[in-house]
Amino acid sequence: MCGITGTAWTTREKNILPDVLKRMTNVLEHRGPDDTGGYHSDVSGKSFLFNDERAYANFNPTSDTGAALGHRRLSIIDLGTGHQPLSNEDGSVWIVFNGEIYNYLELRNELVQQGHQFQTETDTEVIVHLYEEQGITCVERLRGMFAFAIWDERRERLFLARDRIGQKPLFYREQVGSLSFASELKSLLQMPDAKRTVDPHAIDLFLAYQYVPHPWSILKGYQKLPPAHYAVYEQGKFTVERYWTPPYQNPESNPNYQFRTPQQWSEALRTTLTESVKIRMRSDVPLGAFLSGGIDSTIIAGLMQTMSDRPVHTFSIGFPVKQFDERHYAREAAELLGTEHHEYIVEPEALERLPLLAWHYDEPFADSSAIPTMYLSQVTRQEVTVALSGDGGDELFAGYDRYRAVALSQWFDRLPTILKKMMTASLWQKLPASVEQKSFRRRVKRFLAGLAVPPERRYLKWVGIFDTERRLEMYSPAFREQLETFDTDQFLLKAYQLCCDRDFVTRTTATDVLTYLPCDILTKVDIASMAHSLECRSPFLDHHVAELAAAMPLELKMQNGRGKKILTDTFSDLLPESIQTRKKMGFGVPLNEWFRHELKPLLFDVLLSQSAKDRQIFNPIQVEQLINEHLTLQWDHSARLWSLLVLEMWFQTFIDPVSIPDHFPETILA
Repeated sequence: MCGITGTAWTTREKNILPDVLKRMTNVLEHRGPDDTGGYHSDVSGKSFLFNDERAYANFNPTSDTGAALGHRRLSIIDLGTGHQPLSNEDGSVWIVFNGEIYNYLELRNELVQQGHQFQTETDTEVIVHLYEEQGITCVERLRGMFAFAIWDERRERLFLARDRIGQKPLFYREQVGSLSFASELKSLLQMPDAKRTVDPHAIDLFLAYQYVPHPWSILKGYQKLPPAHYAVYEQGKFTVERYWTPPYQNPESNPNYQFRTPQQWSEALRTTLTESVKIRMRSDVPLGAFLSGGIDSTIIAGLMQTMSDRPVHTFSIGFPVKQFDERHYAREAAELLGTEHHEYIVEPEALERLPLLAWHYDEPFADSSAIPTMYLSQVTRQEVTVALSGDGGDELFAGYDRYRAVALSQWFDRLPTILKKMMTASLWQKLPASVEQKSFRRRVKRFLAGLAVPPERRYLKWVGIFDTERRLEMYSPAFREQLETFDTDQFLLKAYQLCCDRDFVTRTTATDVLTYLPCDILTKVDIASMAHSLECRSPFLDHHVAELAAAMPLELKMQNGRGKKILTDTFSDLLPESIQTRKKMGFGVPLNEWFRHELKPLLFDVLLSQSAKDRQIFNPIQVEQLINEHLTLQWDHSARLWSLLVLEMWFQTFIDPVSIPDHFPETILA
């Protein structure tokens, strides 16, 4: 796992100096502490170390077209000879790569037979030679998680690509005469001409989804390459293309649809997921697994243990608040599987890391489970360098409780109009309910409130943090004007359109695979793990597993309102009975309690500070009302308050003026 950055230009004025490339690369040190290197087309056409003064002496910025590539390495495979940037035999094709290609040995054998000579044992070099053979279509042969940039000297082409599901990030900045890219936005902000103009549409999207979705960025002029896309910058022309779509549409045309009986589907799932785990255990460094005590992580840890001749290290996090603590389930799973288990407690003091979270995530990111994920990554890295996780199981196999609400709402849509009007009447919203957001009465009121809108928009109303009405109520008049007619729902609606011929629950799971999974779950895990130089691998996200799940009929995944039916049936030998039947908890954080006690001063000190008011984004009266309603037990606004808090902390970290946590060197400031 690594950090990559660089730029390509078609006009001499956009050529960057070596010290700029060095700064862009060093800001990614946490992603790759083991090695660093660069390539610049004006430095003798060779890769160089940033501490090699002779390389800089050869710098001669005379070419109108060229490229510069920077790399930070976390060594996982071929620890001795995997230095990047890396080239083909004659130095005409250069690459910087972040990720893992799990079928690299098979591809390598094929390429050797075709006459290619390898200088390393890395998966990175496989991509270079595969590109020589197949050009930009090489990405379709890769099985893994990746973001990479290839500079083709002969064609004067920069080729960028991102993996199918979106496990590895890639930002870019297009300007007249150049295209720059990086694993993290902060790297692009090291360029001398980097602007930091906040996009009001991105703020609106953030408050709707709790993340800034692709292709947007929080800053104008910067974008994210979407999952399953590649981009080409050649002769000043920039194009972006999709190369893969989860095959939910027309499942009959999917080769996996040959399985007709539940037993056949189960056998195919067992074989495919087992093989996915097996190839993710290829490593030259110690491996372990996250073990939450849920179905997905227990299956992954269990499959690992069946293929290991020694106890697998497993890791879990808990909270001192009982309803958020899953450690006893994780402990029970570890005992059944025979793993060497490690568990830790997250206290409210963990929120002292808030400035660190803001710095690492680059953009406002309001999934509060980033806190335990960051801490879990830190303690896991003390024992291993690679950890396998169960991410993706909920989206692929209908595991979230909200899918039950989606199924129930389909029954509502078939009711006569008069009954629909009765069920969606505003009267129900006035009835008293528990202050707890997840209480039964709160859930019923939320469910009924969503029934009044079309199914696709209804789903966002259920899963979003601030719905449209509440956001507009929160904004200042001046900020509302900047939004004009912008519709945040379009991001979700476009995803729904990619799967039109299946039942609505399946369409919703497909939409989550395209949106929530890469933008929230995988962003959270990538940033948290790489902040501590830990590589995280997710067997459920192998595209073979994803394609099998996409073709699978819903009745195999969900029965009697419970999801993941086929997972519990197929892997029952690895799952304690209590885990098979338990209610889903999720990786929640007790913000509700923390905000009313230990973190109460933080709300006033940050959200009602003068600097927050001076931004003129929100109406301070509305913000204060949210805080008071939460503190007086009228409503659980913890998720909304957390969103506002991380947004303000992001402003304080990146905008006014730029500041970074103490343990980062000052030299990385732009």
